[in-house]
Amino acid sequence: MGPILDTLIVGAGQAGLATSYWLSRAGVEHRLLERRAALGGAWQDRWDAFCLNTPNFSLALPGRPYDGAEPDAFMPRDELIGYFRQYAASIGAPVRTGADVTRIGPAEDGGFTVETIEGLRRARNVVLATGGYQTPKLPALAARLPGHVVQLHTHDYRNPGQLPDGAVLIVGTGQSGGQIAEELTAAGREVHLAVSACPEAPRRYRGKDVIYWMMQIGLHGPEYGLNGLTVEQLPSPGARFMCNPLLSGADGGHDIHLRELGRRGVRLHGHLEAADDGELTFSDDLPERLALVEAGFGQRLQPMFDAYIAAAGIRAPEAEPPRQDDWLPSEPARLTIAAANITSVLWATGYRLDFGILDIPVLDEWNYPRHRRGVTEHPGLYVVGLPWLTGHGSSIVAGVGRDAKYIAEHIAARK
Repeated sequence: MGPILDTLIVGAGQAGLATSYWLSRAGVEHRLLERRAALGGAWQDRWDAFCLNTPNFSLALPGRPYDGAEPDAFMPRDELIGYFRQYAASIGAPVRTGADVTRIGPAEDGGFTVETIEGLRRARNVVLATGGYQTPKLPALAARLPGHVVQLHTHDYRNPGQLPDGAVLIVGTGQSGGQIAEELTAAGREVHLAVSACPEAPRRYRGKDVIYWMMQIGLHGPEYGLNGLTVEQLPSPGARFMCNPLLSGADGGHDIHLRELGRRGVRLHGHLEAADDGELTFSDDLPERLALVEAGFGQRLQPMFDAYIAAAGIRAPEAEPPRQDDWLPSEPARLTIAAANITSVLWATGYRLDFGILDIPVLDEWNYPRHRRGVTEHPGLYVVGLPWLTGHGSSIVAGVGRDAKYIAEHIAARK
């Protein structure tokens, strides 16, 4: 079984590496177990032309703020993977790749037993850093589509050439759905798009990328009583899984507007509600749905940004007037797969948390670990890198380091 380690970190993506940095600074012996054959985290699951949706300046892992020549550019996938590998090397992260963890359970004399495909390990503490994008989520009606239709979750999509000739239905308009719709349209494919409730947002607001304002509010908002990006302000536990704003880092970064996609030939539909005998049924509320998507930024983020700019005394350009657009599509609520020549469906339906390896009862009804600032109810078990662990930034590169530091300090204090 080997010696008992102080701390095992399960996962060596951005959350695991940030935790490793702070544990090393605290002098805590630890190891990272990464199931993949190479470092780079879930970014390796993105499609070929993927670009980071947040500007390069947001690449601020502990001890290594972005110092490149293009802070406002958007790093492509392969360069981003290289960034994380270089970071791991620069901090001397003790990573074991290809070490898939199959079970984590309590040890009889305290601590944990961690089963891997390589054998059994023991540790006094375990940090779950497996991220929020673990298992692709598919709706039940996926099983009701005709067998000849190729189905892929965006997790498995790589490029337009991967799909057979014919029209493509994309279900979901989060960041992946919107960006892949643009890519397929540019490649000359006919695209049908089932619209979800993810909000649109401007790429830039009052002179800065919207991510800049989010980062500033996350760091300094509470100093001015602005806590809208902290987990305590969410309306319900389910809101931890809300969509991110519909933005793209491709082509230098830009907004994605669904009505504009419609003008460019994308066929917009409501929510996909049923699939039966080759016929698809969508909700008939597309005008209201588009209005809701467009109103999201003005209802939530814009007031928060304006309040922060005013409270912090920042000189910023005046806000531009809201985008006015009354264009409406005229697609029917029912669509026959054969008549529309739909040969493939891309499910842009997100991910679900999967802690099936955890044999310790600390999960809530949402399969989310019960915790306080990443410290779970079970002594010695921690979690970092999940969406809205403590705030909006908990699962992004720019914000994960703060949670990781707190957890590392807690582990060091236990010694």
